[in-house]
Amino acid sequence: MLRGGQPFLRGSLIECNFGVRELIRTGRVCKRWRRLVKDQRLWRAVDLTAWKGVTSRMLWVLLRQYLGTGLRCLRLRGLLLSARGGAFLSESWLKALSSRCPRLRSLSLLHADLRGLRSCQLLPTTLQVLELRGCELPQSFFTQTPPSPEKQAGATSTASTQQQGRGQSGKVPASTSGIAIETMVLDNVPSFTDLHLQSLASWLKLSRLELRNVLRVTAEGLRRSAAQETDSGLNGLSRLKYLEIGHFGRPGAQLQMASLGLGVGWLGLEELSLGGKEVGPGLLSASRLRDLKRLRLRCCKLREMQVLRSCRMLRELRRLEFCEVFFQVCLKTPERGGEGERQGEEGKEDGADGGDGSDDKLDENDPVPSLRRSLAALLPQCTLVFTNCTVTITSD
Repeated sequence: MLRGGQPFLRGSLIECNFGVRELIRTGRVCKRWRRLVKDQRLWRAVDLTAWKGVTSRMLWVLLRQYLGTGLRCLRLRGLLLSARGGAFLSESWLKALSSRCPRLRSLSLLHADLRGLRSCQLLPTTLQVLELRGCELPQSFFTQTPPSPEKQAGATSTASTQQQGRGQSGKVPASTSGIAIETMVLDNVPSFTDLHLQSLASWLKLSRLELRNVLRVTAEGLRRSAAQETDSGLNGLSRLKYLEIGHFGRPGAQLQMASLGLGVGWLGLEELSLGGKEVGPGLLSASRLRDLKRLRLRCCKLREMQVLRSCRMLRELRRLEFCEVFFQVCLKTPERGGEGERQGEEGKEDGADGGDGSDDKLDENDPVPSLRRSLAALLPQCTLVFTNCTVTITSD
């Protein structure tokens, strides 16, 4: 093969979007292909969730031979549900990951047992997105401990030396060991409790929090974590802009109704997403969120009056989304005699004059016209969005 074909092969590998196994097998063809496979553009997003039984030994091989400065997103599957068991993530591997992959921004862990780690501060400091799905956590995993004065002074002197060597000017950060995570996703994490939620208040950059099927978070824990103005200043998750609370468990599962904790208000919260069994309690408390601008309701059953009562106080609301919502509309029975009969006759005459019967057809973009008209009168600046919604007509 001509040497000029090497860029063509590299471009072909990038366009093929091979998985980890395919890339490793391709690198075994010859030395030249092995050099091509190690191109960091092929390792920007690594997904190992479909690869069952990945042990710590395999992670070390991947890190030493393939992963490097090009890695941006990493998705791993732990051994929590595996019969093999054994260690998965170690402190030494996480330190090596931080040094070899300084551009890592997103980390997703599935079925990982993290109880062997002291704290989340062992994770790479460059992380901006952290997703935990079906994981087990230690009690103090999210607690952020301040660095010792010696380490802080060493980090400051190192940063200043680097800036002087590069000829840069500006302020030097006081510490480089702080948690820089901006988005946290927790899905079906049974060990996540109110204490974990309250410890997130020390994360100064956390602006998006998604809680799905987190059964041990209560309304009291959410109430204590809410951003509130006190004599000493703003406490709680004061930098949070987006909050999602959803419970999509099986029927009969324990429900904490954690969204009731929103009743105390939440300063600075601009976007709220409620799902499943948390929609009803959340709507009762949403009227206290005076800074709320976007509200999303998904996978639930709602009545028109229930929505109107909850949204009439949200004067700052600019967008209201309904996703996979079952609307229950009451069928109004005509009154007997008098005016009711006259209205019925007038309606028949109007229909005979050329009514096209378009009201009987369900519009996917406007399944409940009466709800849209009522909300338009209450919140004229709010945009309504309906996605995969259905309407059930009841006689009650």
